[in-house]
Amino acid sequence: MDRLTGKTCIVTAAGQGIGRAIAEAFLGEGAQVIATDMRSTSLDQLAEHRKLERAVLDVTDQDAIRRLAKDHPEVDVLANCVGYVAHGTILDDGVATLRSSLDVNVCSMAAMIAAFLPAMLERGRGAIVNIASVVSSVKSAPDRFAYATSKAAVIGLTRSVARDFAARGVRCNSISPGTVDTPSLRMRVAATARAETAMGEFVARQPMGRLGAAEEVAAVAVLLATDEATFMTGANVVIDGGMSL
Repeated sequence: MDRLTGKTCIVTAAGQGIGRAIAEAFLGEGAQVIATDMRSTSLDQLAEHRKLERAVLDVTDQDAIRRLAKDHPEVDVLANCVGYVAHGTILDDGVATLRSSLDVNVCSMAAMIAAFLPAMLERGRGAIVNIASVVSSVKSAPDRFAYATSKAAVIGLTRSVARDFAARGVRCNSISPGTVDTPSLRMRVAATARAETAMGEFVARQPMGRLGAAEEVAAVAVLLATDEATFMTGANVVIDGGMSL
């Protein structure tokens, strides 16, 4: 069953990882998808599809976001998937790193919501899905001060938007994944001096004994985007293989 037929969905960071998996899952459910990324080469990796539109977008550029929203007032579903993983404690130039992390991980989502929400409110319906993280207000992890703080803010952002617009037909939920096997993770692991050990440590902290798949996160995003979840708003869905238990 095509659960998103008739809906237009916009997905940020759709060039790889979780964003790409969500864009592909939305297409698979019959949606019209606007896939955005700051690199056109990343978007080129998405398979051709008659319901797919590619758009280069820097989510820290509010003017560009507003232009895109003006061109697409028909958007029913917004999936905010951009994320940056900063390493270090509060003593490792933490305040400066926190500012940049908030800009990318939180302010970009706020800007996207602010741009696309008015048209949703005019129609009296819409769904917003924000990718947070289990490393946030859910649980801590070593050397993730700026990342955890910014992802906790994503959960707060989600609940605030959900509360303000619940009575007007727009839902806002977040997803908090555990460690997911993505190109970003692989790049970060490869950049360490002990890549094999580092990957083993990521797997070891998962009670299920494996990393998550981007497609598993995308399946949750599909549910939150569909009319099957019309009584869900302000929820933070944890999908972490038991990492936070």
